[in-house]
Amino acid sequence: MPGACEVMDQHGLKQNEQLLDTPTLVSCLTGLYQRLEASHAHLVSAPLGRTGRIRTLSFKTGIISLCKAHLEDKYRFLFRQVASATGFCDQRRLGLLLHDSIQIPRQLGEVASFGGSNIEPSVRSCFQFANNKPELEAAMFLDWMRLEPQSMVWLPVLHRVAAAETAKHQAKCNICK
Repeated sequence: MPGACEVMDQHGLKQNEQLLDTPTLVSCLTGLYQRLEASHAHLVSAPLGRTGRIRTLSFKTGIISLCKAHLEDKYRFLFRQVASATGFCDQRRLGLLLHDSIQIPRQLGEVASFGGSNIEPSVRSCFQFANNKPELEAAMFLDWMRLEPQSMVWLPVLHRVAAAETAKHQAKCNICK
């Protein structure tokens, strides 16, 4: 995750509302891939012949969500992306974050398994958890995320699956090989 953040900073991805064009996106991804290639050359295969635009927040959300890092570090990073200069987040900004986050399971055809693509109940749930304050602070957001809200439960599930892939145990079973 620190490497991804560094590449994003090097490419000036500060304005989360701006749209990234394809050359900028390719340049940023190339920087990420070059960092990965040293230790994971067999995993890096990037088809880069596409066109289009993507919002900076969407790009950051996708990359950081899929990085190897602690969940809480990801949650903090994601909150900072939608927080105002004073460190608070309103319902609209939280909705943008949750909408972008749910696109990963949506693209994999798994969105129904995680409550569908309607993020409004999750936004409402978060602000109810925060005693219906108009803005949310980072600590309250982190506490809410630890409850694994329906629209974001895919991320801790992904972490558990990734951890289980490398788990070793002494018992013999038909599942592990």
